[in-house]
Amino acid sequence: MLSKLWKRQAPQMVGIDIGSHEIKAILLSKTADGYKIQNHASVPVKKGAVVDHDIRDSEAVLESLRQIKRILPKSVKYAAVAVSGSAVMTKVIYMDAALNEEEMEAQIAIEADNLIPYSLDEVSIDFERLSPNVTDPTKVDVLLSACRSENIDSRVDALDAVELDVKVVDVEAYALGRSAELIYGQLPEGAKQKSIAMIDIGANMTTFAVVEKGETTFIREQAFGGELFTQSILSFYGMPHDEAERAKVTGQLPRNYMFEVLSPFQTQLLQQIKRTLQIYCTASGREKVDYLVLCGGTAKLEGLAELLTNELGALAMVADPFQGCLHADDTMKSQLQPNMSKYMVACGLALRSYAQWRT
Repeated sequence: MLSKLWKRQAPQMVGIDIGSHEIKAILLSKTADGYKIQNHASVPVKKGAVVDHDIRDSEAVLESLRQIKRILPKSVKYAAVAVSGSAVMTKVIYMDAALNEEEMEAQIAIEADNLIPYSLDEVSIDFERLSPNVTDPTKVDVLLSACRSENIDSRVDALDAVELDVKVVDVEAYALGRSAELIYGQLPEGAKQKSIAMIDIGANMTTFAVVEKGETTFIREQAFGGELFTQSILSFYGMPHDEAERAKVTGQLPRNYMFEVLSPFQTQLLQQIKRTLQIYCTASGREKVDYLVLCGGTAKLEGLAELLTNELGALAMVADPFQGCLHADDTMKSQLQPNMSKYMVACGLALRSYAQWRT
């Protein structure tokens, strides 16, 4: 099962986001008015070690995880990780609302051959009961998730090698959607009842999760990310890759870079986001989303939030959960706040510590 662990209170788990550029980790505790960051870590991963969310160089990933483990408190024993990319399939089906979880599981096992386009020997399957079906109240919507077992095993084995026991394997886009809980306070009043597009712009992949009334109703991934911007800098100005990456982050680029490199990349990114939101609107019957929340390492690109607000007619902003219900000690907050948007998937995974889980 993907995350066969949801009925009783989960143990405290560190959320670990294994990306193609770096591995991020967040440990959260629950407070009276939200959550507090107990610990965090971010360690680069060797280029090419993770491709399309698939671990290609396990030793390189292991080396980064060892560094993460050294930063975390020794008491941390459990982790939540995510899978995504082409190895993952999700589908909303509807089932008889009268069925209990065991009966649902038995029925899904019988029908899995028709529901999953992979050989059942190669995949792990899980499901989650959602809301009552809109058109037929005797039915309930059920989220079915399937992932190639080797993608799950590679993550579980890597974390096991650094003595972290994986208790939950989630789907990355749903972890991103869950992190919306942390940023409601950053949005105008009543946002929880609106539609919020969480958009995580990673190095090579952009992940979308639309959250409506606290539930993730639409997810999608696009093979487009900040690495293309780095490559543009690299080829346009003849810089080595590491230097181009640093220049992108620090903004230390030639005066004309906005016209030569930044503007074309923003236009491409806008088209990718617009296309995905059109798919969501067609599927949901809505005209537009109400808010756009930008996450990931490329989210803070100069002028991006303003461009999206103007072009898409919906308020866009960079995720800052410290304006929501996330807290941290002053020193940690000042360290993290400039780059907190890149930790949203890790936060969504860490939040699984405070959800019900199946055993």
